[in-house]
Amino acid sequence: MTGTSTTGATTLRALHHGRAPGDPLVLPNPWDAATARVLAAAGFPALATPSAGISASLGYRDGETPADEMFAAVARIARAVDVPVTADIEDGYGLAPAEIVDRLLEAGAVGCNLEDGDRAADALKDARRQADWLAEVRAAAGDSLVINARVDVFVRGEGARGRGAGGRTDPADQDRLVEEAIDRGRRYVAAGADCVYPIFAPPRLLPRLAAGIGAPLNAMADPDGPSIRELGESGATRITFGPRLFRRALAAVEDIAEQLRPA
Repeated sequence: MTGTSTTGATTLRALHHGRAPGDPLVLPNPWDAATARVLAAAGFPALATPSAGISASLGYRDGETPADEMFAAVARIARAVDVPVTADIEDGYGLAPAEIVDRLLEAGAVGCNLEDGDRAADALKDARRQADWLAEVRAAAGDSLVINARVDVFVRGEGARGRGAGGRTDPADQDRLVEEAIDRGRRYVAAGADCVYPIFAPPRLLPRLAAGIGAPLNAMADPDGPSIRELGESGATRITFGPRLFRRALAAVEDIAEQLRPA
């Protein structure tokens, strides 16, 4: 399994580099084996599982899915396709770094998202401790996992609360959030992260974040926001969608249900 996972991670890691500015890596987000097969058949070179989408599909609220069920869902998705799969495993569920790596590889994943937000406290984890923890994950994984370090500054940082995802803040607050995101991103890259994900960063800030962090940058696409090409031209190397594909599919089912509902 180690050889296979290393090969898959090498493939996924290479997809992050040498890309034209307007051609970012697009990683759609399947929430089960069926959607994974559809997306792989459409020609996407790799897939990224969404923790919120999987949670909803399993009947849990975001952040409340037990670790065993999340890893089992990831395993079903990875088994269903022949392309690399990277998994959003939130903050690692309190598992030790070596166990995180073992469980990801056992599930067939070749990458992961790891966030630096503390959901219980609605705050950010200490950046130094988070960097040390990511370094332990990297040491346990070697080259067998592509680590996407999620930075929650625009979700849980002071100045971001109460304004909505990507909402405008006071300019001074915004500058401070950007600088903190850059500082965290640099620390995480130095600790071994392959990519940095400043989730919900306003698209207008991507050029500053990309230049400041100096590593592949993950951005979330919004149907009402800039196009994938525009996000890439702004500095995003990798594009994901979080639970938005799941929500669009669920909306389609709701429309069908309405059509089928007895008069």
